[in-house]
Amino acid sequence: MVAEAEPSGPAPAAPAGDGALAYPIPPAALASFCARLEHSFTDPHLLGRSLTHRSWCAEHAGFASNERLEFLGDSVLGVVVTDEIYHRHPDAAEGQLSRIRASVVCAPALAEMAVELGLGEVLLLGKGEAASGGRERPSILADAMEAVIGAVYLDGGPDAASALVRRLVAPRLADAGSPDHKSRLHELVAQQHDRHIRYEIAEDGPEHDKTFRAVVLLDEEPLGIGHGRSKKQAEQAAAQEAWLALDRRRGDAPAREESDG
Repeated sequence: MVAEAEPSGPAPAAPAGDGALAYPIPPAALASFCARLEHSFTDPHLLGRSLTHRSWCAEHAGFASNERLEFLGDSVLGVVVTDEIYHRHPDAAEGQLSRIRASVVCAPALAEMAVELGLGEVLLLGKGEAASGGRERPSILADAMEAVIGAVYLDGGPDAASALVRRLVAPRLADAGSPDHKSRLHELVAQQHDRHIRYEIAEDGPEHDKTFRAVVLLDEEPLGIGHGRSKKQAEQAAAQEAWLALDRRRGDAPAREESDG
């Protein structure tokens, strides 16, 4: 069913070869997504295709899936992130650069980016895929995020795609250069027998603008609280606070590291 046109936002695009069909995504939803993306498409067809999962295509003749755009976006993402990391870390060895890149372009990180943009809200999914939670499935979101990057590259050129990727990965690259407080906390707790750590995560805000609150519990006792724009950031902040609290209990707490604020 084709959604009724609304007065604002990009019009649904027609698939190649059939001007009678249109991607049934409400124009207002597309306009909101493009605003969060900070890119206005001159070719709405590219945007529509980037949001089309193969399960939708199996149920609707004439539509092509986003898989080719995903292939392109994966390469664009890799080049831009590699360039950014190379210049951010001029003294890092190749192995360290590879580890940082892997943490930023992995599927969980891409799925987080997609959630921040509200990408799941505008995906075209088959009935079964949608009913089984496909709009929140990390693998689908990660693939669609790469497809959107590929669409921006074709629509706006390398500069537009580069600007999008750099904006999305900037906070994650900042995290990648920070101490791993979770590992440090677990190492400290491992020195004490029969103790158990777990994290409680709470979300706040709309799907495209969520913030996260993490609480570290040691044997069910709250030991640290942290906040962030992603679960990883919140957990790292909570783990840092918990590590400092636990180390103070041991009687040899160091001064707070200047680099950690």
